[in-house]
Amino acid sequence: MSNLPTYSYVGKRIRLSRILKGDGRAVVFAFDHGVEHGPRDFPEDRVNPRVILRRVVDAGVDAIMMLPGIARLTWDIWGNRVGLIVKVTSKTNLRPKDERYRQSVFGYVEEAVALGADAVAATVYWGSQYEDENLERWFAIRNAAEMYGLPCLQLAYPRGPAITNRYDVEIVRYGARAAAESGADLIKTYYTGDRESFKRVVAAASGVPVLMSGGPRREHEVDFLRDVRNVIEAGGRGVVVGRNVFQHPDPGSMLKAIMAVVHEDLEPEEAYEKYLKK
Repeated sequence: MSNLPTYSYVGKRIRLSRILKGDGRAVVFAFDHGVEHGPRDFPEDRVNPRVILRRVVDAGVDAIMMLPGIARLTWDIWGNRVGLIVKVTSKTNLRPKDERYRQSVFGYVEEAVALGADAVAATVYWGSQYEDENLERWFAIRNAAEMYGLPCLQLAYPRGPAITNRYDVEIVRYGARAAAESGADLIKTYYTGDRESFKRVVAAASGVPVLMSGGPRREHEVDFLRDVRNVIEAGGRGVVVGRNVFQHPDPGSMLKAIMAVVHEDLEPEEAYEKYLKK
């Protein structure tokens, strides 16, 4: 019996190495908010995606996660400089509230390949009334990506009528385990509030790399940096961060501080002093 790896296995390993650096960690800039939340999420001087992407790329981010349309419009900024994760599902907040756990098609795996992507991403709202529909879409994406050797990042978000606290460790670790069992190559999920509880989330992921969802902007930068540090010490592999960077007065410096915590093991206070203290 041959011990040669499959083509898909080789492709996944190569592409994952463009996202998870030599230390096995990653800082990914999340840039799907224009659809998920609308243009009002951005400061007025940063509504044009090229403005913030230039700062993020110049700051040295490991990868960017965005929808295919914006990737096409900005390729000259990020191309051959950072990893690209193309998110192929999304939804708007314009739809009725009871429909917001549905995920719509915003692109296809083949388009991600054409763009030169290193991975694709899709959301599953575990526990929602649309869980089956989300999963059908997820498996279609995952199976297509497998043919091309593309890793799949799952945004494993427990949400739904029966979930009263989406940050509860039992809920978050359930979603992480479900993501692993549904074949995710990378998992993005909620931070549970402290190092010890997040260790349980990482354990539930059963070896699949876990990245913290950055969430709403924190009032004090050092508090967010402490969250990132706790995630790393819990065995997490980094962060997928958007608002805590693009809503910050100095996005480049904020990103550099996050990178220092993730890749250089700087203490949050040290990173703050080095990059953010004015």
